[in-house]
Amino acid sequence: MWLIDPAGDRAVLVRVGLTIDPLALGEVLALERALTSAAVPGLLGTVPSYASLLCRYDPVVTDSDSLAQSIRPYEGTLEPMPFSGDVIDIPTRYDGPDLDEVAEKTALSRGEVIELHAGRDYLVYCIGFAPGFTYCGELHQGLTVPRKASPRPRVRAGSVAIAGRQTGIYAVDSPGGWSLIGRTDVVLLDPDLYPPARFKPGDRIRFVPIRD
Repeated sequence: MWLIDPAGDRAVLVRVGLTIDPLALGEVLALERALTSAAVPGLLGTVPSYASLLCRYDPVVTDSDSLAQSIRPYEGTLEPMPFSGDVIDIPTRYDGPDLDEVAEKTALSRGEVIELHAGRDYLVYCIGFAPGFTYCGELHQGLTVPRKASPRPRVRAGSVAIAGRQTGIYAVDSPGGWSLIGRTDVVLLDPDLYPPARFKPGDRIRFVPIRD
């Protein structure tokens, strides 16, 4: 059963699941498309993520209870959206400052870490915590490492990182606690474009090692 709860005084959060799961994200994106197509009164915008959809509304037009009542009939009626778009290559230099530490923690060589990370396609699940940051999953289980005990105060834009079963790309310079294994020159955030973020939930990417 979906959980639909107020998120502040101008939004509701619809949770269709509790785990990182492609089917859950597909259901979230299907709900987003359905609500957008229906032009639900008062709905201002949506933010998809993992297994939830944040729905922002105009409090002059509607309220959380009314919006929830408009959303609830979609439960159990939507086919998860397929992820059928092209896989986008991300040229990556595997020279991150934490690459050796990751190899040590996983009992792998540097080359094996690179091979496992670059050896599969990834689904973009979420954009945040900083503008354009791209959360992707899931990593090969052999690459699972925890977040760093102390985050760095500054991580360069373009840094490719891992934590838990996820990998991500920093779009802007920001603090960060993930293990840095590489970097890319792909621009992930351009304020002059709409939308400014290069990727969105449901996109698929592949890290391609740059051989110098």
